[in-house]
Amino acid sequence: MARYTGPSCKLCSREGKKLFLKGDRCLSDKCAVAKRPNAPGPHPQARKSVKEYGLQHREKMTARRYYGVLENQFHTYYERADKQEGVTGANLLSLLERRLDNVVYRIGLASSRKESRQLIRHAHFTLNGKKVDIPSIILKVGDVIALKDKSRSSAKFKALAEQMEAVITPKWLEVDKDNFSCKVIAIPQRDDIDFPFEEQLIIELYSK
Repeated sequence: MARYTGPSCKLCSREGKKLFLKGDRCLSDKCAVAKRPNAPGPHPQARKSVKEYGLQHREKMTARRYYGVLENQFHTYYERADKQEGVTGANLLSLLERRLDNVVYRIGLASSRKESRQLIRHAHFTLNGKKVDIPSIILKVGDVIALKDKSRSSAKFKALAEQMEAVITPKWLEVDKDNFSCKVIAIPQRDDIDFPFEEQLIIELYSK
């Protein structure tokens, strides 16, 4: 399945919740969900009740769209999470949180995960001192990502530097704002993820 290239706001409208796909717009009155919280189509009261499979599929799509992950990638993350010790759902979200594109977004060096992927592909960052251009890399404890020196003088990143100051960084990341770098100091736990996922529905879907 190809990556979705249409309007990001349509995805939020379809899920009926904010997926924070367009940076500051998601926090403003221009947000499509703020204007119309119900998904397109018949009024909610007129719809038929959603069956179990529908709820499970909807939750999977919400997580995929939130992190910007394709179906095959997402299923691979599930299989990897299922083989790890602990709760599979929490393991799955921890893997998604540790994607390089998500971490760059979390520390404020991109206004959205989509923009983060673009910046990474254009090789603006290093991972442990080496060039990196793969957004889907899963970071591990001890990994350090940093903005390249030559990228720091660009108008784009000067603007993002101001945004970086206002970002509340997850406790599993240690950010050096002066050097535009970040170190993974712990594995993110379920409590560290503030989006209201119902990940057990996803696990039930893939467990069939």
